Amino acid sequence: MGSASFLKKAQALLRIRNQLARECLAELLAVFVLMLITLSGSAQMVTTFETKGNFLSAYLAGALAIMVAIHTGGGVSGAHLNPAFSFAVCLLEQFPWWKFPIYVAVQTLGSFIAAGAVYVLYYDAIWHYSNGTLTTSGPRETASIFATYPADYVSIANGFLDQVISTGMLILGVLAITDTRNKAVPKGLEPVAVALLVFSIEISMGSNCGCPMNPARDFGPRLFTYVAGWGAEVFRWVEGRGQGGGWQ
Repeated sequence: MGSASFLKKAQALLRIRNQLARECLAELLAVFVLMLITLSGSAQMVTTFETKGNFLSAYLAGALAIMVAIHTGGGVSGAHLNPAFSFAVCLLEQFPWWKFPIYVAVQTLGSFIAAGAVYVLYYDAIWHYSNGTLTTSGPRETASIFATYPADYVSIANGFLDQVISTGMLILGVLAITDTRNKAVPKGLEPVAVALLVFSIEISMGSNCGCPMNPARDFGPRLFTYVAGWGAEVFRWVEGRGQGGGWQ
């Protein structure tokens, strides 16, 4: 009885009652889950010389990560996961504008923390693969594990258009899937439908820029690589780099 009473008191003490705080923590956890799986899929592909993964497995990991992330935070924060989606629902007056910068900050923080977790998880593999040098270009570059980079033939204008179209397709698809006035997805299968949407975009529009489609997904890990030792090159348009897998 004593231990049960103690547990109840501890649960009451630790319970977060502020709704905004609950939403931020849920969004943070959901983005962390999304990015942990997505970046791990990319790390496994790169550091094993594609012997234990390839672009298809990396894209699949990112798509399935969406499903898990939506289940993780959807009931509390709505699992936006993406500043572009948060911006879209603000424009549609389905989300208050004052929450927008808060969600963007939380989404970026979740991505940054997840990048750090993947770096720790694959620390030995990254240093072994890179021969002890963290580079952003060349045959042993590892920056593309964390952030997406354009193919050598892609211009800035084409890269911009690529992201406008792919991100627009993502937002359109998610809004169509979640619109109650539209042809309904069976209840509970919305995360699966979104995961399939993401996977379809990745395998059809991913060759130009790696298909990030998510500012937080790209900026948070890119910022991590900057502070972790890859240097300012991660923010520059440099030829000869690979492409990280994943959305999102």
